[in-house]
Amino acid sequence: MSTQPKGPSKMHRIDRYGERLRKRRNQLSPSLLSVAEYIDGHRHSVLSKSALEIGFATGTSDATVIRALQALGFRGLVDLKDTLEAYLGQTDSPIEKMAATTDVLNGNSDAAIDFVVENQRAAMDALSTPENRAALALATQLLATSQAIGVFGIGASGIIADYAARLFARSGFRSYALNNTGIALAEQLLMIEKGHALLMLLHGRPHREALAAINEAKRLDVPVILVLSQSESVLRQHAAACLIMPRAKSDHVALHAPSLVVMETIALALAATAEERTLETLNRLVELRGAIRPDKR
Repeated sequence: MSTQPKGPSKMHRIDRYGERLRKRRNQLSPSLLSVAEYIDGHRHSVLSKSALEIGFATGTSDATVIRALQALGFRGLVDLKDTLEAYLGQTDSPIEKMAATTDVLNGNSDAAIDFVVENQRAAMDALSTPENRAALALATQLLATSQAIGVFGIGASGIIADYAARLFARSGFRSYALNNTGIALAEQLLMIEKGHALLMLLHGRPHREALAAINEAKRLDVPVILVLSQSESVLRQHAAACLIMPRAKSDHVALHAPSLVVMETIALALAATAEERTLETLNRLVELRGAIRPDKR
């Protein structure tokens, strides 16, 4: 049974950017208009660009980009991206994504199973590509030779980051999660030291937490390994190794099993590179568990 929509979604998306540009076009200076028209013609790529990159593409500056957005009624670049994502079906809104998904499933439990199976099959196919196999080999080498592994993820990915750090530690690789948001992340970033490696679970948008972590890694000359769902993300330029796990339907509910599978694959690959260390660590783990909860038989 196919879960592809057979017609337009019940949710009517409004092109708020297009509306604002039409209403305010005559009020914009030539430089501001050039920025506005560039954004209008490159909506998907703008989602992964910074104001500086948009300014470079338009022959202006990041300050001009921000002025153009404000002239169109946006608070800034984040506000613009949220608006574009909502229209393009790449919104972060869980309400819109759930509504779009349930619209496709139409109350059919079999369709829900097919939806999940199709998504996971696409993810496994992506993981098996030659490009991802090569990236995984390089990532494993970088992580195995590091003194410690920081695993970055926020939101739902933060739960997976914590699980991955625990998996790596069980195999004898000192690891810690970087999964706070806002200024609380700053304290976690203090854990990154020279000689570590940074493994990041990201969708593709260069949000502040991700950029802060990447910049701290750069400052300490720490290699960054990215697991991205957007192959065209500007974040790729910062990666020593990069695995691409695209989401089949970015406007639907995000399934996080692919990220979990990647982390478990990396954990197994690490264990295989240091079998003796892994077995010694697991043996010590069993001993410690016995000390905490001794066998009463």
